[in-house]
Amino acid sequence: MKVIVCGAGQVGSNIARHLAEEQNDVTIIDQSPELIARISEAYDVQGLVGFASHPDMLDRAGAPEADMLIAVTFADEVNMVACQVAHSIFNVPTKIARIRAQNYLRPSFSHLFTRDHMPIDAIISPEVEVAHAVNRALHMPGAFDMLPFADDKVRMIGVRIEDDCPIAHQPLRQLTELFPNLNIIVTGIARGGKLFVPSPTDQMFPGDDVYFVVDTRHARRAMPLFGHEEEDAHRIVVVGGGNIGLVLGRDLEDEKNRVNLKVIESDRRRAEFVADRLTSAVVLCGNALDNEILEEANVSSAHALVALTNDDETNILASLMAKQLGCEKAITLVNNRAYESLIGSLGIDVAVNPRATTVSSILQHVRRGRIRRIYSIRDGSAEIMEAEALETSGLIGKPIGEIEFPPDVIIGAVVRGMEVLKPRASVVIQRQDRVIIFALRDSVKKLESMLSVGLRFF
Repeated sequence: MKVIVCGAGQVGSNIARHLAEEQNDVTIIDQSPELIARISEAYDVQGLVGFASHPDMLDRAGAPEADMLIAVTFADEVNMVACQVAHSIFNVPTKIARIRAQNYLRPSFSHLFTRDHMPIDAIISPEVEVAHAVNRALHMPGAFDMLPFADDKVRMIGVRIEDDCPIAHQPLRQLTELFPNLNIIVTGIARGGKLFVPSPTDQMFPGDDVYFVVDTRHARRAMPLFGHEEEDAHRIVVVGGGNIGLVLGRDLEDEKNRVNLKVIESDRRRAEFVADRLTSAVVLCGNALDNEILEEANVSSAHALVALTNDDETNILASLMAKQLGCEKAITLVNNRAYESLIGSLGIDVAVNPRATTVSSILQHVRRGRIRRIYSIRDGSAEIMEAEALETSGLIGKPIGEIEFPPDVIIGAVVRGMEVLKPRASVVIQRQDRVIIFALRDSVKKLESMLSVGLRFF
């Protein structure tokens, strides 16, 4: 597949890396010679310095033969024009644009992004994606990640194993023996910086990050097994009233379970803007690193503090101060990759990476445009995806135990109608089953090739 990536920032470079590692023909365009030089040296991509929306630059990048254009520059307007040029002049089949400004995304303007007006096939909004990721973390106390699949019939949950975990140091096969009615599969364990797919004889140890797939109806019952019995978050303090904080605030106010929400914003004009657009939240204008502001927000009794400013250091320090004051959970937005390895050791519960959430959104369309749900985890170390079995699939009628998947691939669940099946070796995949699959990076391309005929990706 030939792909043009417009923008060599964090998101663009990560998408280019993903695609290049899977032997796609990738060209990346950016105005910065330094960024282009860096990514050209690091990955097997062609780098061009110039304006991504200019027709001559897209022509040089091979737009006449391109299968897809992904526009993720810092300017919404450049991304939109690049897609328009790719469509009108070069007839590129698939155009994806990152759009940050929420004014473009109002429902009343939805007709703007149509084939007759501005032909963008998929719009990625980092602010909305990050807000949803934070909201998912708030809804699963004790987890550092929660990803829904099959209309939320199934969830993949990430938890840190602590010393008091009752199933630590036990072979994973004993989960089934001890809890036969619990529909759960441990799909990945991260230990010492390495992520692996465990075998039934592997054990979990304190300090491990564990990913498991579970029937959503069993999720609450499963958490105590991993040593987590935290309360739901009803008292929440959000630091930062930018686009992410505002989207999260609206999402929380729209939910049936009412929350006590406070927002801390340092800019007075922005604080007034947020206060006008939230109905029940209390908006405080001040510095989140000021103890008096944190006390006014009653952080000491908060179930969760969510730090969402544009400054990583402010987010980390505000989270640490909140934890010191007695806040139960800290969720922190971190852009700088160098800080990510420090988060766990500092005592911060959840680190949200906007780059990773945006990359996951784009991958849904990159994988031949037929993936309904896919997430990239741990900076692309693995992907978890959802697929539907078609009548023509050679996998239908075969027990799972007889299917020769690539190494480091594991099925987490099979969803049949309203029923979630545990993927035992004897389970036979049927037509229209939804299959939740976890795969390490090196096996993703092999898995996609294997399933492209037999399984239909949404």
